[in-house]
Amino acid sequence: MAMNTIALELVPPNLDRGHEQAIEEAHKVLRFADEAGIAGRIQHILMPGMIAEEDDRPVEMKPKLDVLDFWKTIKPELAPMAGLCTQVTAFSDEASLRGRVTELCDAGIEGVVFVGVPRTMADGEGSGVAPTDALATFGDLVPNRGVILIPTRADEVGRFNFKCDRGATFGLTQLLYSEAIVGFLTEFAKNSDHRPEILLSFGFVPTFENRVGLINWLIQDPGNAVVAAEQEFVKTLAASEPEQRRKLMLDLYKRVVDGVGGLGFPLSVHLEATYGVSGAAFTTFAQMLDYWSPSN
Repeated sequence: MAMNTIALELVPPNLDRGHEQAIEEAHKVLRFADEAGIAGRIQHILMPGMIAEEDDRPVEMKPKLDVLDFWKTIKPELAPMAGLCTQVTAFSDEASLRGRVTELCDAGIEGVVFVGVPRTMADGEGSGVAPTDALATFGDLVPNRGVILIPTRADEVGRFNFKCDRGATFGLTQLLYSEAIVGFLTEFAKNSDHRPEILLSFGFVPTFENRVGLINWLIQDPGNAVVAAEQEFVKTLAASEPEQRRKLMLDLYKRVVDGVGGLGFPLSVHLEATYGVSGAAFTTFAQMLDYWSPSN
């Protein structure tokens, strides 16, 4: 069954302020949701399992609270919200990964996105389980098995179809700053019988993105003209006044959900405030959800 959900991404805090900051973040979510008029509408918290990536990351990656510890800390504060998470598979053998997935599910995680190696490594590297193998292996443990979907990546239709063959029940898109997902899913629907749930990811862009560049770095794909256009759109969003920024983001949201709405895929929404939750981010999210949400 489709999750049919609105998910909010929360990144586990740094270890030095782990549990204290986790509680603070949970309370911020409740306060901002209430102030924006969407209290009770967020159904899942999505927690990424962070791993070290390239040295050129604009914001330094410090040791994070483990996803499982983070979830156990915030779950009582955010009930009845359920949990989703990403789980890196490529550095764990099957036995240890099975134990980890079992613990996640026992703690109330309702869906796991299996993730492979960071982009500094090639597909298939890593001594552990490939994400596509995890999809097939752990179907008995977790009913909602996800993969990352990057609609701007070359050969992604074939990649995504293979992942669905292996047991993926949903795709979590990369942050969407264009309508590329519409063309992708249109083509996928013509070439595959699979109709997995799609979690459409939208991220708030604050003014200081043009100074820091974290979102620009996250979506980069050198030489890809579509991604270059998305990066320009991110810069435009960051440079816009708040009202215009919300309008631009809402217009994109409308084009995406209208474009994919009739293609036969169950749809959910994944919302991300890359630099941390804020009142401005929730105001934008509320306007988007007023236009369309999975529960409409």
